[in-house]
Amino acid sequence: MDCYTANWNPLGDSAFYRKYELYSMDWDLKEELRDCLVAAAPYGGPIALLRNPWRKEKAASVRPVLDIYSASGMPLASLLWKSGPVVSLGWSAEEELLCVQEDGAVLVYGLHGDFRRHFSMGNEVLQNRVLDARIFHTEFGSGVAILTGAHRFTLSANVGDLKLRRMPEVPGLQSAPSCWTVLCQDRVAHILLAVGPDLYLLDHAACSAVTPPGLAPGVSSFLQMAVSFTYRHLALFTDTGYIWMGTASLKEKLCEFNCNIRAPPKQMVCEEIFKIASMAPGALLLEAQKEYEKESQKADEYLREIQELGQLTQAVQQCIEAAGHEHQPDMQKSLLRAASFGKCFLDRFPPDSFVHMCQDLRVLNAVRDYHIGIPLTYSQYKQLTIQVLLDRLVLRRLYPLAIQICEYLRLPEVQGVSRILAHWACYKVQQKDVSDEDVARAINQKLGDTPGVSYSDIAARAYGCGRTELAIKLLEYEPRSGEQVPLLLKMKRSKLALSKAIESGDTDLVFTVLLHLKNELNRGDFFMTLRNQPMALSLYRQFCKHQELETLKDLYNQDDNHQELGSFHIRASYAAEERIEGRVAALQTAADAFYKAKNEFAAKATEDQMRLLRLQRRLEDELGGQFLDLSLHDTVTTLILGGHNKRAEQLARDFRIPDKRLWWLKLTALADLEDWEELEKFSKSKKSPIGYLPFVEICMKQHNKYEAKKYASRVGPEQKVKALLLVGDVAQAADVAIEHRNEAELSLVLSHCTGATDGATADKIQRARAQAQKK
Repeated sequence: MDCYTANWNPLGDSAFYRKYELYSMDWDLKEELRDCLVAAAPYGGPIALLRNPWRKEKAASVRPVLDIYSASGMPLASLLWKSGPVVSLGWSAEEELLCVQEDGAVLVYGLHGDFRRHFSMGNEVLQNRVLDARIFHTEFGSGVAILTGAHRFTLSANVGDLKLRRMPEVPGLQSAPSCWTVLCQDRVAHILLAVGPDLYLLDHAACSAVTPPGLAPGVSSFLQMAVSFTYRHLALFTDTGYIWMGTASLKEKLCEFNCNIRAPPKQMVCEEIFKIASMAPGALLLEAQKEYEKESQKADEYLREIQELGQLTQAVQQCIEAAGHEHQPDMQKSLLRAASFGKCFLDRFPPDSFVHMCQDLRVLNAVRDYHIGIPLTYSQYKQLTIQVLLDRLVLRRLYPLAIQICEYLRLPEVQGVSRILAHWACYKVQQKDVSDEDVARAINQKLGDTPGVSYSDIAARAYGCGRTELAIKLLEYEPRSGEQVPLLLKMKRSKLALSKAIESGDTDLVFTVLLHLKNELNRGDFFMTLRNQPMALSLYRQFCKHQELETLKDLYNQDDNHQELGSFHIRASYAAEERIEGRVAALQTAADAFYKAKNEFAAKATEDQMRLLRLQRRLEDELGGQFLDLSLHDTVTTLILGGHNKRAEQLARDFRIPDKRLWWLKLTALADLEDWEELEKFSKSKKSPIGYLPFVEICMKQHNKYEAKKYASRVGPEQKVKALLLVGDVAQAADVAIEHRNEAELSLVLSHCTGATDGATADKIQRARAQAQKK
């Protein structure tokens, strides 16, 4: 066991810690770290150094240099600082570098030194300058807290959604606090500061004095304080050399000890397995496996001891978990071999935890490599999640490694390989030293039809980089027209967007482009564009029919489409005009258009309608009543119903209504009036061109059998049977049918014979049929 615990040192009576070198930093620092502003990102993130910061002993002419390194010391970016004096550096959760200047401006840079944006912490900070600053992390994002020259605090809990909060004033504070930090409790950011022996907690509303429970007496000042990453625990370093540790709420003390130094410890780690002379089951199992490799009987003794205590399952699980917390691959393998050895003596140990740990360690060892430089612990890896780790590899442009991890873990393509290839393509379009053709071809060869990859998103990135032609080439590979068209419109390639929309067959998409073109082009160019796209022109006409009638008229005029112009004016005469003169004028315009279109029928019909409108207006003026907008037939019927028979007949002559139609109109109108006397006179005025069966039918429709019988006798022989049946004279209808010797008429009469009353008639018809068959 000594070989495993040789580098562990005691911390107190019951805990041990160790220090080991992750990397031999290979950076070429021209100045000591103490002369630089330093910011190391959490979760094995990058390190930022601002060389030659503003100090009185430095020459004013020397420009500071901002360097960004990986955690292993590999250079990522270097740039001359050209802005104002910087007070503090810090990294956001998205690995963006926040540089807080003395004037309260915060400049945000990317991992590779690219400037992203900037924001200000407010006018008060600008006026009073910045004395100190802290970058902190909450569940809402990354925040910035500022201590101003007026000894007031201002903070924003989320720089992505900047909302500044001015904290309450600390009573009697005349100089900067000896130390301060940011606490997050109950989803709210607080400021904890020390002024001599006193501690104050600032929230959004008040300043409260707080006292750590169980603090050793004799403290005259707090020199340093540190809060855990989760904001659960707090450490206070006093001028007496004591370190007080407790909960961040300052309600519970965890421990207190004298470190006999003036600088607080940076990190404390507890590990159970390698506690010296540890008898934990995991430690025994590890020892048993080592003895087994030596073919020593001690292996059996250790194993029996674990089994007798019933702790073999726990021992296996402890070895698996301990392997995750190890950074050295050899030690990881030893612990996993011990876990595998212990599993052999268990009947039902679920393999998932072992398999997943092997996978996780392989990923962790890959990203911990010196050339990658992301020294994540197992706990950090689990908190960060694999998706965020992949995002960080993409941010570092380590696309091959990210793809290998996705394939190894068998992640779904949309979440893994496809997403990374899309990021790679977005980076590729920024390489302006390569031609558009080569970049587009390389992207298509690499991506192909990979599911989950949007060429339109890549094209949008190319357009954002000022490479419009490359964006158009990339859009050719986008199979979804709905994604192509909006970007083409944004790039002001509206005509190409229209072609793509038409090819898609999506009418809504075509309408979107048409409305955009209408606002973008002048009227003439817009119409010319439509003439070259028949489908678009047709759709736009449909739109104009419902929304923009005047535009529709202009379209017809430009195309010399006189037929449609005539139809347009016909509709306009009824839809828009209320005055009879205006309607007639619109109809006249329509008639002229029909003549130009060589459609004489439509032109004549339109002229007839104009005459009818004028006549209807005259009838209203002379007779009263409602005539306007009635059809020709309804006008005649209305005149007859009003007793104006001569006017009705004159109207029929003027508009050449055929006699048959006029007789039908007059017959129907007189029957509706139940003017039977006038109807009889009308029937005798001359021979009826429609026969007399309609008279019988109309009378029966009005339930007047008496009048119907008058006309039944005048019905011609070919319709006699039908007329007699209509008035209910079945017997006479049978006689006529027998006389005509018409089988169809006999069958019709027979179908009307019902019950005993028509029994004799039915027998008579049957006898007539029998006689006809004998002949």
